[in-house]
Amino acid sequence: MIWYILIVGILLPQSLAHPGFFTSIGQMTDLIHTEKDLVTSLKDYIKAEEDKLEQIKKWAEKLDRLTSTATKDPEGFVGHPVNAFKLMKRLNTEWSELENLVLKDTSDGFISNLTIQRQYFPNDEDQVGAAKALLRLQDTYNLDTDTISKGNLPGVKHKSFLTVEDCFELGKVAYTEADYYHTELWMEQALRQLDEGEVSTIDKVSVLDYLSYAVYQQGDLDKALLLTKKLLELDPEHQRANGNLKYFEYIMAKEKDANKSASDDQSDRKTTLKRKGVAVDYLPERQKYEMLCRGEGIKMTPRRQKKLFCRYHDGNRNPKFILAPAKQEDEWDKPRIIRFHDIISDAEIEIVKDLAKPRLSRATVHDPETGKLTTAQYRVSKSAWLSGYENPVVSRINMRIQDLTGLDVSTAEELQKDEPDAFKELGTGNRIATWLFYMSDVSAGGATVFPEVGASVWPKKGTAVFWYNLFASGEGDYSTRHAACPVLVGNKWVSNKWLHERGQEFRRPCTLSELE
Repeated sequence: MIWYILIVGILLPQSLAHPGFFTSIGQMTDLIHTEKDLVTSLKDYIKAEEDKLEQIKKWAEKLDRLTSTATKDPEGFVGHPVNAFKLMKRLNTEWSELENLVLKDTSDGFISNLTIQRQYFPNDEDQVGAAKALLRLQDTYNLDTDTISKGNLPGVKHKSFLTVEDCFELGKVAYTEADYYHTELWMEQALRQLDEGEVSTIDKVSVLDYLSYAVYQQGDLDKALLLTKKLLELDPEHQRANGNLKYFEYIMAKEKDANKSASDDQSDRKTTLKRKGVAVDYLPERQKYEMLCRGEGIKMTPRRQKKLFCRYHDGNRNPKFILAPAKQEDEWDKPRIIRFHDIISDAEIEIVKDLAKPRLSRATVHDPETGKLTTAQYRVSKSAWLSGYENPVVSRINMRIQDLTGLDVSTAEELQKDEPDAFKELGTGNRIATWLFYMSDVSAGGATVFPEVGASVWPKKGTAVFWYNLFASGEGDYSTRHAACPVLVGNKWVSNKWLHERGQEFRRPCTLSELE
């Protein structure tokens, strides 16, 4: 029996140059250790330079005292045979030694270490991917730029700030993607921080250059013209700004000459403003998903809430759970989603994670155009498969799932298939049910949401949730369509067990109604 393991981490790159290279917490922490090693090497180099300068300084101070004395009475000074000998020796030998000391290169160790470590560095596409991930989190959790820039995120342990350079970089990434909505947001944030007096290598002219064009692209000609004039006040010779100013004024004059009515102009302007504030890749169903990720739009009424209970579950009188029944809680009524509390121990979680880490690989999705499995920008998790025969802990957990659900796990997926007809290859029918372990707490974000019914299930370490994907008739229950929300702060480990139709004929008999 094979177990599917999934890891999700914070700030996961949305598009990567090489397959999922920096998508897991483990790989990101490796980079932290790499950077720490480089800092240590850099400090060693600085210490070596300081030692060298200290030697040179001592030599200079000694010679300064000596030459000050000698120049007061040169003839008398060299009249002493010892002074004459030492002068010859200094100029012939010791000044050459000083020259060698000054020319000594102490950077070899640091440069060598940097060269070795550079092969593990992220590249430009990784950096762009990380920026896109941050923009995605901004949209999903409805965060303003100032909140992100000041690091005021929920549940943070290590507060971090964005500089003007950071905000400018995020704006440029959005600009490159023709995402002028986010370009405007982040260039305005960079401009605000400059106005507040932050010292930066980025000047206002550069920020206003991007900002004015992004605003124009979103249809706000008045604001674009105002920003361009502000830019020209700072740099009257700015070639592009001067060209844009003439162009904007030409368009405005043309609109005026067209004799548009004031009402039409107001109507057009309102339409323009309606378009602003929406990301370039926004989809209607995305709004529902993002609201649920934020804990908004949940459709559980008080009347239905009263029918949800907690109970002890003995697995239908299973001997293993009669004396120590499992803690069970109703998360949702239709579809019925059940949470099991304290169902996997910390020790078991660590064993599973240790088994999974060496084989984690980028998760894939089905491409409807090619019919093949491929990586996607919106799915940046990493996954691995674990067999029950590999470790007794995995086998024990598999049996625990069978005992509590009453379903046969022997027909669960045995391989991570690379072809789209994975279920056909298995010959075990569709996925009848899903068992999902939460193997970590998440500081913020990371919910599992069901947009069709307005349900959100939040991660809690040591628990598991269970639901049926099919009705007893074998028809698909589309209300169980679900999606994982991105992790805002922290990291998320989950593991899935997908149970299939075959072998459940007598454990979950088919009903006469399609929707039962």
